[in-house]
Amino acid sequence: MAWIEVGPGDVTASRFAVSPLIEVTSALGVLAGRTEVGPLEPWVRRARPAFRGLMDDPSVRALAYLRRRGGYMADFVTPPPERVHITLDEQLAQVRATPLGLARHELAQNRAGLAAPDPGVRAVLDSPEVVALFAHALARAYAALIAPDWPTIRTIFERDVLYRAGRLAVYGWAEALAGLSPRVHWHPSETGGLIELSGLDGPRVTLNGAGLLFQPSVFAGLGYSTEPPWRNTLSYRARGVAVLWSRHAPPNDGLPKLIGRTRAEVLRALDEPTTTTRLSALLTMSLGNVGDHLAVLRDCGLVARDRYGRAVLYRRTELGDALLNSEVPP
Repeated sequence: MAWIEVGPGDVTASRFAVSPLIEVTSALGVLAGRTEVGPLEPWVRRARPAFRGLMDDPSVRALAYLRRRGGYMADFVTPPPERVHITLDEQLAQVRATPLGLARHELAQNRAGLAAPDPGVRAVLDSPEVVALFAHALARAYAALIAPDWPTIRTIFERDVLYRAGRLAVYGWAEALAGLSPRVHWHPSETGGLIELSGLDGPRVTLNGAGLLFQPSVFAGLGYSTEPPWRNTLSYRARGVAVLWSRHAPPNDGLPKLIGRTRAEVLRALDEPTTTTRLSALLTMSLGNVGDHLAVLRDCGLVARDRYGRAVLYRRTELGDALLNSEVPP
C-alpha cells in the first residue's frame, strides 16, 4: 500500500499532463497480455491484426517484452510528460537524447526477473543502437495502434482534465479523487490529508507543497511514480473510455432502435457539457453530422444547449438522462 500526504499548498501546485508514449507502451502491454484488458476489449479485437503485423519487428517485440505486470519499466522509453499537450515528436526527441549508458542501466533493471527474450529481442537490447531502435519502434507502434484514434483519445483526455482540475480547484482533494479508482481513498486531516493507494507498493511520500502530477490514460490503470526523473505522479484510467470504443461494439439495448444508433451514441457521449467540436472528435463524425443529430435531440427535449462566452456547450436534459438510465439489455 502507498500513501501520499498532502498539505494546504499542494492543490495549487498540482498539475495534469498526458503522454503519447505511455499510451503506446500501455497499448502494447494490453495486446501482449501483460495487463488487464478491462473496458478495452472492443479495441483489442480491432487492433489485433495491426499488433500481429508489428510483432514482425524485433524492436517492437522488445518494447512489448519490457512491459510487465507491476515492477519497474525503463524510464527513457516513456519520458515524463511536461504538459497536457506535449507532442509525440517532442517525446521521441527526449527518447533519442538518452545516453547509451543510462539506457543500458535502466534496461538491466527492467529485465531483472523477466524470462529470457527471443534472439531477435536480445539482439535489440544488446545493440549499441538500442536507443534509436526503441525510438523507431515507438514511432511505428504509435502510427499503427494509436494514431487512428488519437483525436478521440485526446478529446477524452481534455474532458477528463477539465473535469478533474475543476473539481480539484473548486472542491478540493475529495472531489477530485472521487471515482478515480476503487483503490484510491481520501483521508482528510486538519492540515490536509492522506491519499491511500491500495494494492500499490511504495513509500509514504509527503508532497511538501510540490503538488501531484495527475496523468490520465486510456490504456493504463492506476499507477504511482515517485523516483526521478518522475515527479510524484498518479496515473489513472480517464473517464469516458467505454464511450471511446462504443462505436465499434454492437448495441446491447433498445435505445438505438428508438432514436437511431448514431443519436444514441451522441446522447451517451454527453456525460458532461460538451462542444460540437469535441463531440466530433470523440465520435469520429463530421461537425455537420454531429450538429444535425444534436438539433434533432434538442427538438425532442433530450438535449439542451448553453452559451458560455464564445463557446456553446450541449448537455443532456433530465428527460435525456431518464431515457438513457432506462436502457435495459434485451
